[in-house]
Amino acid sequence: METLSIAEARRVALRAQGLDRGRPAGPVTMRRLTSVVDRLNLLQIDSVNVLARAHLVPLYSRMGPYDPSLLERAAGTAPRRLVETWAHVASYVPSATYPLLEWRRRSYEREAWGSISAVPRAHPHELALVRSLVTDLGPVTASRIHDELERAGRTAPRSRIEWGWNWTTAKHCLEYLFFTGEVMAARRNGAFERCYDLSERVLPPALRDAPSVPDDEAVRRLLELGARAHGIGTARCFRDYFRLRGPLAQQALRDLVDAGTLVPVAVEGWSEPVYRYRDAVVPRQASGNALLSPFDPLVWERRRLESLFDVFYRIEIYVPAPRRRLGYYVLPFLQGEQITAMVDLKADRAAGVLRVVAAHRTAHADAATPAALAAELTLLGSWLGLGVTETAPVGDLAADLGAEVRRQEAGAAG
Repeated sequence: METLSIAEARRVALRAQGLDRGRPAGPVTMRRLTSVVDRLNLLQIDSVNVLARAHLVPLYSRMGPYDPSLLERAAGTAPRRLVETWAHVASYVPSATYPLLEWRRRSYEREAWGSISAVPRAHPHELALVRSLVTDLGPVTASRIHDELERAGRTAPRSRIEWGWNWTTAKHCLEYLFFTGEVMAARRNGAFERCYDLSERVLPPALRDAPSVPDDEAVRRLLELGARAHGIGTARCFRDYFRLRGPLAQQALRDLVDAGTLVPVAVEGWSEPVYRYRDAVVPRQASGNALLSPFDPLVWERRRLESLFDVFYRIEIYVPAPRRRLGYYVLPFLQGEQITAMVDLKADRAAGVLRVVAAHRTAHADAATPAALAAELTLLGSWLGLGVTETAPVGDLAADLGAEVRRQEAGAAG
């Protein structure tokens, strides 16, 4: 059996994610953007906008400053290169991946959460009306559909209690239709609301009438995509990429091993069975620097992250402030092949400031960490249109980082 050190396994993972080297020079084109998405296979969508939308930052981490309107075009204009669906969670995926998730849409009673799977029973009349309204009005937002239902006397006025979480009946119906694939997101509006339309009006023509993919083949191909994006990992890692489970996922793993697509390897320090994707390579070194979103595919699977990088990391958005270890919206800093820092960041758009709320070293930080991180923060701030980086005195890296930020800003001004 092939044996890899933990450092070699780490470099395999970084190469698979396109994070093992510096960002290419030159403008970011649509071709370059879609090639990165094809490598990752999906971009997680989340509503938190403390720094930037969740789906935007993984692309920035790999490409550097780019025009987000490229992603809007890729997902919001025909022929769509990307579409929204439930993959890892709500995600953008390459259009070609959408048919591989049809089994999940069909199995909504098992795959969707309760308030969505219950919609046909809880709101049958409203669901029929929402279908008709999307057909007539699409692309259309949930707010507009709610207004139409309220005008027809088919729903109560919006509740302002727990605003943002307390979905209307219209939203529940639309999300059921979205989960099952009857409707899709034709685009997002300026408030980042989905604009729903019939799937046949959103899907690229080549996929609209494509034959269904058998369930076992679809799950096997999804597991392979997850393995390719990881490069190396356990069966749990690969399944988590598209949230696969059950007998089909177990059989898919056996099939991929039998076919030689997944190669069993021994990795220093890992007690679970580990597999390397067939085409994954071991770079001699990893030299890229990048700030990683809490929703970056490299950091999704926390146990894998701890095994590969020897760091503890959790998203603490919903943790009460006194109990947070690192901060509210913390980005790991990848320096070469180590994660050397954790920074809690906030884009203060009104003041034009990138705020470093806290900065913590990991055990792998070195003398070059403050300067490397300061340079990344300056680049990030420029991409976000923020002219100044301000560092609060919180965390054992804060003082050195703040001094380095000021030094670099003074050098640039001089």
